[in-house]
This record gives sequence, structure tokens and C-alpha cells, in this order.
Amino acid sequence: MTIHKRTRLTPIQRRELYDDYHIKRLRIRDLILKYRVSAPTVYKILKRGRQRDFSVHNSINARFRMIQYGLKRLAKVERELEERLKKQALRYNKQYPGEMMHVDTKRLPVLTGESPKDAPEYLFVGIDDFSRELYAAILPDKTQYSSSAFLDQVLVECPYTIEQIYSDNGTEYRGREDHAFMQLCTQQRIEQRFTRVKTPRTNGKAERVIRTLMEGWHRKTRFNSRAHRKVELIRFVNWYNTVKPHKGINDLTPMEQLINYFYPTIL
Repeated sequence: MTIHKRTRLTPIQRRELYDDYHIKRLRIRDLILKYRVSAPTVYKILKRGRQRDFSVHNSINARFRMIQYGLKRLAKVERELEERLKKQALRYNKQYPGEMMHVDTKRLPVLTGESPKDAPEYLFVGIDDFSRELYAAILPDKTQYSSSAFLDQVLVECPYTIEQIYSDNGTEYRGREDHAFMQLCTQQRIEQRFTRVKTPRTNGKAERVIRTLMEGWHRKTRFNSRAHRKVELIRFVNWYNTVKPHKGINDLTPMEQLINYFYPTIL
């Protein structure tokens, strides 16, 4: 027997419903609430019950009774699962430090006491895909020269070789042949990779760390000046890299992840 996919009651429950109505004298409304079915279903069960028929009738929808449909549906589910796992593997499974670093930029809010007409400052971030180690700096504008200065700072501070930079298509990261950031990447033999056009959300790690920075550093601190804001950024980055555990790397800190990779016998 093929039971319809939307069947709510078994034959035993149908018999109980029939007895509740005829023996316990429950009202139709009470039966609907008790068995969580519609009024037409209750009346249909009572009607068939008078012929002592409490079976679940076969579905009249041939589509759900055909093995071909079930196989097609299973194949579709398997394809969707396979595609999802492939995307997760491409996005998350970097195997060593420096294999890919995600970078992004955000315009910072004006500070208390500043005028909206004052020139804004920009937050540049870089996060290593494997270890989640964070690099950040505040620069005066969002140009190719500022992004180049930020990358130069990262290269000085970073203890491992960076092979790839992943960014959106902003003009600070992409341009003509004489573009300062692109030239520095070429000189350092760093491959550039970009998000799909008009889909910056694919650079999720960089966007997420910017949100973490704004929530944990910028919104929770009262800055006395722009210089004070830069000092507090350094403190937050140090805390992020050495104290804050990350679920994506088995609740380790970025520092612990790097130590495990380079010196696996220490921890």
C-alpha cells in the first residue's frame, strides 16, 4: 500500500477518532483540535468508519506513487547536497597560512565633536583564511595608494608568505596596469582574486570581521581623538588574535592555530 505523503493519521488513530465521537461523544471541534486535522478529514473518517473502514487509502496522485518520481527527487537532493559541499570546500578549506588572505575596506564614522564635513578615515582589514589572523589599519582615504600602504604594512608584520589576495572589485584593489596595489602584488608574487561583479558578499570572511570590529571595538569605545581610535584598534587586533576563540578553527585563537601548524608538538 502506498500512503499519501500528507497523511496525518494512522489506522489506529482513525479508529480512536471514530470511538471518541461515537462513544466519548466528543464534538467535531474537539476532534479537530485533538488530532490536528481539518473538518473535512474528520467527516471523511467518520463516514468510512461506519463501514468499519479505518485504512489509509492509496494516494490518487499517480506522481507520488511512481518509483520514477522518487528516484528523480532523490537525484535532485543528492545534486543539491553535492553542490553545497563543493561550495563549502572551495570557500573554507584552506590548508596552510597565507594560502589566501581576504581584504576589505570600510569608511569609519565621524567621531564625537567632529563635523560631518571633516575628511573621513577608512578601515582596511586583512584576514588569513586558514588561521583567521587579523591585520587592520586606519588610513586617510580609500585610494590605491592607501591599499598599497596597508598591504606593505601587512607584508612587514606577517610571518608567513601570502600567496593570494581576495578582494571585491573596488578601485582601491583593481585598476589599470600602473595601479599601485596591483603592482605591489605583482612584485611580491601575490595572485589577486576578485569577487564576482556586484556580489561583494562572496568575500564573507572580510565582511564578517569588519562587523566584529565595528561591534567590539568602535561601538563600545569612546574615542578622545583619531589617534586614540588607532591605539584602541591595535589593542583590539591583539585581543582578537591571541584571546578570542573562533568556531571556524575548532575554538582556537588565530595564534594557537598558527602554533599548531608551525610547531605541532608544542600545544
